[in-house]
Amino acid sequence: MKRTSAMYSWLTRLHDWRVTHVSDKMFLLILAFLVGFLSALAAFVLHGLIDEIRSLLTGKFHAETYNWLYLVYPVVGIYLTSLFVRFVVKDNISHGITRILYAISSNRSRLKTHNTWSSVIASAITIGFGGSVGAEAPIVLTGSAIGSNLGRLFKLDNKTLMTLVGCGAAGAIAGIFKAPIAGLVFTLEVLMIDLTMASLLPILVSCVTATCFTYILLGDASLFTFHLDSGWTVVRVPACILLGITCGLVSLYFIRTMNACEDMFARFKDKPYVRLAIGGVVLSTLIFLFPSLYGEGYDSINLLLNGKTDADWNQILEESLFYGHSEYLILYIGLVLLTKVFATSATNGGGGCGGTFAPSLFIGCFTGFLFSRLWNVYQIGVYVPEKNFALLGMAGVMSGVMHAPLTGIFLIAEITSGYNLFMPLMIVSVASYLTIIIFEPHSIYGMRLARQGKLVTHHTDHAALTLMSLDSVIDRDYQAVNPDMELGQMVHKISRSRNSVLPVTDAAGRFLGEINILEIRHVVFRTELYHHFMASQLMAEPAAILNDNTPMNEVMKTFERTQADWLPVLDSNSHLKGYISRKRMYDAYRKMVHDLSQD
Repeated sequence: MKRTSAMYSWLTRLHDWRVTHVSDKMFLLILAFLVGFLSALAAFVLHGLIDEIRSLLTGKFHAETYNWLYLVYPVVGIYLTSLFVRFVVKDNISHGITRILYAISSNRSRLKTHNTWSSVIASAITIGFGGSVGAEAPIVLTGSAIGSNLGRLFKLDNKTLMTLVGCGAAGAIAGIFKAPIAGLVFTLEVLMIDLTMASLLPILVSCVTATCFTYILLGDASLFTFHLDSGWTVVRVPACILLGITCGLVSLYFIRTMNACEDMFARFKDKPYVRLAIGGVVLSTLIFLFPSLYGEGYDSINLLLNGKTDADWNQILEESLFYGHSEYLILYIGLVLLTKVFATSATNGGGGCGGTFAPSLFIGCFTGFLFSRLWNVYQIGVYVPEKNFALLGMAGVMSGVMHAPLTGIFLIAEITSGYNLFMPLMIVSVASYLTIIIFEPHSIYGMRLARQGKLVTHHTDHAALTLMSLDSVIDRDYQAVNPDMELGQMVHKISRSRNSVLPVTDAAGRFLGEINILEIRHVVFRTELYHHFMASQLMAEPAAILNDNTPMNEVMKTFERTQADWLPVLDSNSHLKGYISRKRMYDAYRKMVHDLSQD
């Protein structure tokens, strides 16, 4: 107890010294530097753990034959992860980037303390044992949680917390891929954080810091290696456009199938062992048949990006039942492409922890390679290099799945030094994005929140309403009356009321109706009627009733439609929580718009 008190006292003194000696802008830059460093360190630790676990488990596997242990490792990994989450973390840590979006929109950019480490351990176990998911979303959640908790430690305001959350996410992407520009663009497109002058420099500092420290920790090696053998020419524009459209349709398949699988696993939410059995059997079977699905799949991506001959690309068949049957390469590539989404869903649905960032890159690479191989085999047009189109496919599917064409363009260009393919990267990414938005208006990360009206967008008015909390504008100081109360007794309630309505509730507190004080003025001042009228005779239905989970944009529309001054808010049991004043809500809205518009 004394130690806790001493720590609190020390933090208070540090906070007071900081306020006195360090400006807010300078302090934000210092924190951005620290967040970038810690995000890079978290990425280094996570990938180190994944590599060590995988090397320990599969280092002695033979390439010439199938391996029965592929049926065991993924199930063990999911089971260990589920135990860790259930008994150590005791919280849901799945859908990392979606959780960040939710924290920004509905929890004042506050992420729990355990998010700074729990996703690292859980995803290392899952992916190291073969879980077919990515480490990027857990690291982005970790970096954002570091930024959020540092901001809370120093008692920073909500807007600054949002910037630090963006710094953590940007630093994580920049650190993982050594791609500072992609990290910056990621916060703009995926997290919907506007790059005002107040947030641009801190996010840049975090990106550059994370990238520099990653170079220090890992050296100059890139996550993916790519050497351009055949430059882009304008005659390949039709092929690039068709590849972009194909990537958009593959993205649609990815999103729709992923959601369907998640809905299926959600039916067994309270039956973890049933989920483990289903997810484990599906995942282990798929990995046994297609070892390329093991883990993040970056080895397979590098094979497709660096192959020059059929002998090079046939290496992807190693450790599988297809080994030695090079005539089935196209079939194998197609089957892996189609089953990757099921492997990813089974991993997370069965109890594992990981993201869809790496799977989108994986599927994109396989899509680009398959498209170009079929294009060349059937001589549809001019020859297109398979390795180049495998690279373009990565940008295309990422752009479609995340609704982030700029992130796809810059990330693939930076991680592969493929700037000579900048033009086709733009063509494929834009074509993919334009295709997917016809069918899905939101990304795989934002669609869940969009359905609840909790997704922050770059539209200032909509963002302000999304960031506003319904609970913060509820007036709980009301004078309730029961239906049998006489007018004479209600007069005392009216004299103490701060608003123009009296809610009528029963003995259990359930809302029955309301009395508009302005509409009963003709009887309030006639004392001879005090015993002739009861609340049940004077009450009426309100213009509208709001629920405590009603999105703020719906609250605003309701006030505009009804022109009411006060509207009641009820919980799920019809108990009155309080009233919302139109004036108070508009004042809060104007303040939020003002805060968002400030640089």
